[in-house]
Amino acid sequence: MIEEIRIRDLGVIDEAVLPLHPGLTVLTGETGAGKTMVVTGLGLLLGGRGDSGLVRAGTDRTVVEGVVVLPDGHPALERAAEAGADTSDGLVLVRTVQADGRSRAHVGGRSAPVGVLADLAEHLVAVHGQADQWRLRRADEHREVLDTFGGPGLADAVRAYREVHAELQAVQAELEALRTAAAERAREAETLRLGLERIEALDPQPGEDEALRAESGRLGHAEELRAAAGAAHDLLSGDTDGVAEGPAVLEALASASARLAQASANDPELAALGTRVDELRYLAADLAADLGSYLADADVDPARLDQVEQRRAALTELTRLYGPGVDDVLAWGSAAAVRVAELEGTGDRIGGLEEQAAALTARRAEAAEALSDLRRRVADALGARITDELAHLAMGSATVHVAVEDAGRFGADGRDAVEVRLAAGPGTPPRSVTRAASGGELSRVMLALEVATADAGASVPTFVFDEVDAGVGGRAALDVGARLAALARHAQVVVVTHLAQVAAHADRHLVVEKSVDGHVTRSMVHEVAGEDRVAELARMLGGSGTDAALEHARDLLARARA
Repeated sequence: MIEEIRIRDLGVIDEAVLPLHPGLTVLTGETGAGKTMVVTGLGLLLGGRGDSGLVRAGTDRTVVEGVVVLPDGHPALERAAEAGADTSDGLVLVRTVQADGRSRAHVGGRSAPVGVLADLAEHLVAVHGQADQWRLRRADEHREVLDTFGGPGLADAVRAYREVHAELQAVQAELEALRTAAAERAREAETLRLGLERIEALDPQPGEDEALRAESGRLGHAEELRAAAGAAHDLLSGDTDGVAEGPAVLEALASASARLAQASANDPELAALGTRVDELRYLAADLAADLGSYLADADVDPARLDQVEQRRAALTELTRLYGPGVDDVLAWGSAAAVRVAELEGTGDRIGGLEEQAAALTARRAEAAEALSDLRRRVADALGARITDELAHLAMGSATVHVAVEDAGRFGADGRDAVEVRLAAGPGTPPRSVTRAASGGELSRVMLALEVATADAGASVPTFVFDEVDAGVGGRAALDVGARLAALARHAQVVVVTHLAQVAAHADRHLVVEKSVDGHVTRSMVHEVAGEDRVAELARMLGGSGTDAALEHARDLLARARA
């Protein structure tokens, strides 16, 4: 609820503090005292249009502050948190309007756009007055009123429709994405197939590029390699053709082994050295044989060198396109083959989604029809309920009809266009309630609507009614007060009234008083109770100070309590 409103320098109001409470609070005062300015201040606090003409003469700004107390998880607290507000000690709202027309807003101690206040207002307050109607301004609000009145049964039907509608939208979105990307997928698949054909035509083998690089090095230096291997072989085997001086390695090792063998019988250590010389001789013999084999195989083959270089060039073209090495090219080919299979399978996916969309479309139509049927039944009950309430609000000849018509398209909440319509009298065609009534009549219609739907849960925590009693008197005025009190059992209700019959039903009674010191007119707000309240009710009855008026006021209070 709204716990407190503080107004400074707004119109005729110098400074006023309105302590608000649960239940029904009425605001009364003489004509011109500034009662409606309180509603105007609340409008500013909740994102209404700021006007420099509202700033009290002789001051530089109007300031309206409000403290709102809400349960954890309330949508208004979540919206305030999104704006960076601190709500640890309640939600504090501040609106400032400068004399030059500039406007500023603060939410929870943080500067915020005025639009944030308007967002919060949707979750906090419904204002019904001659100048403002903050309910049923949007077409969706008519539907929300009906759905709320319908209770759990209608809520389940709405939920069932929303689920199938959301599922259908997701399928349709995926279908659209697949169809839109069809050409791009075809181009991608063609590019991948071209790469796979190139790889398949060349048929590279794992590690082939490294093997060819090594072979190219050997073939390109064949003469140099043969010369080196031949010289080494000759030095080992002794076939030097007189080129080298001294015995060959094998011959020298054989001589060394023979000399050591003759003397090693007398010294084990020398015998061990002789064994090592023999090992060297065997290794040298094997090495000479290997060098001979190498020389036999190391033929100079220019044709093979050309083949190797051509193969390497072809592989280089592949690695330039698909990877730094042949192994990377083969990995790309494997991934490309998988991707091509996926792209070719997209057509099957589209066909499956089309079947799914067709089934969901039928299910959505069924859910929408069931929802519409239930809404029409609930609409009849709601219209009758509001009409019955109007009979107690000096509008006995008026009837309310809640129209549920085909909107011609499926939306997030069905395909129904819902509108609350009012026929002001017999034979009068029903029109949208916001156009068929004006001033106090419209406020009473909205009061009837709020009372009729209150059992299903108040749409907002606070209701404000201005001039709800315009054109009403006598017994009807008492009924208006009783209906306001009934609504106040479900929500906080603030009423600006000039009728004692309405004010008598209040849980709290605030009075706006105007004072004139000969130069400046000021208005202040204070709460009255006990005999002070009786005196205020007597003033409103037109007999301020008379015993008859005071007695009448006490009688009104007694009847209201009864």
